[in-house]
Amino acid sequence: MPERTDRPTTLPPGCEPACPGCRHRTLAASESLAQKAAHLERTLSAWADRLAPVLPAPARLGYRERVSLNASWQASLCWRFGLVRHRDRKDEFIAVPDCPVHAPAVNRALAELGRVLPPPPGFPLAFVAVSGRQLTLIVKARTSETPWAKALAPKLKDLGFEGLWLHCHPAAGRRLFGRSGWTLVWGEPRSRDRHGSLYGPTAFSQAQPELHADALSAMHRHLGPGPGTLFVDLYCGTGKSLAAAAASGAAAVGVELSGEAVACAQENAPGALLLRGACSLRRPQLDSFIAERPGLRLLLAMNPPRSGLEPQVRSWVARLAPERAAYLSCSAGTLARDLGELEAAGLRVERILSYDFFPLTHHVEALALLSRAA
Repeated sequence: MPERTDRPTTLPPGCEPACPGCRHRTLAASESLAQKAAHLERTLSAWADRLAPVLPAPARLGYRERVSLNASWQASLCWRFGLVRHRDRKDEFIAVPDCPVHAPAVNRALAELGRVLPPPPGFPLAFVAVSGRQLTLIVKARTSETPWAKALAPKLKDLGFEGLWLHCHPAAGRRLFGRSGWTLVWGEPRSRDRHGSLYGPTAFSQAQPELHADALSAMHRHLGPGPGTLFVDLYCGTGKSLAAAAASGAAAVGVELSGEAVACAQENAPGALLLRGACSLRRPQLDSFIAERPGLRLLLAMNPPRSGLEPQVRSWVARLAPERAAYLSCSAGTLARDLGELEAAGLRVERILSYDFFPLTHHVEALALLSRAA
């Protein structure tokens, strides 16, 4: 079980001192939460009177089941996995074999990979990506053999993993994943999370399932989807919020860029319409979906990337004028920008909830609940 602790200013056991990953790792939980709350109060000062305290995570350590790490072949004749720090125009690899925020199964799997996988140049491993029970090895090559799979598969199975992928991607770098070059080496191509939602090897998922479930519950209490409503879900991912809306009897439509996520959402949210592509490019189809269902109360859910809503999407939302909206954001800065424009267009921020999805880091998530001004 993940550990919940309010540590003093020493590093958690297993934490690599040189690792730049977690800025709050020397802070007690209460001090970290206070800093995150202060950041939100400064950045979202226009709505400070509607800002709720940061809800703490149930687990501060051992919670990350989704990680992406660089791979480096070491002189000890094994693969190590970690981060690359850029300093003085040089790249420095920092191994994190016992990272305390990783789920224990992740660290054990990385240790097995290090022992079993063959060396370069025959196996040019560049990155490892873990998405729950799906694990992907990313090699900078057009093809690669897998004689090591027979030895590795039972070890991963014992650790609870369900799928092992080889992704041949010669241009892997800032973008880890390409469209082609995918091979399922062992196991199943999809898994289900603890709430039953289907996901694949590239799926985005929040690091704290309990907090995410709380956020989704708060979102749906505010929006109130059901018969007589039309629910639009922008950046819908694998369709968790879309599934709840469709199950309630709402006419539901979601937009998502990732093809894998759309395929999972189609199974997770039966009865909803899924549109693949950028939200800014799917506005005509959304307009048609809405126009074909006149008289329904318009509800809007949004969970954009850190860059926030694209300008075209902000304009579209302002024109749509939904009765109620919910906006889950991982960037208080872009959230403040977008909320300012949406309020100017006639929406009112009722409340902003906040969540500590990433303990030991400086990141904090905020959920803005909006209604159409009278």
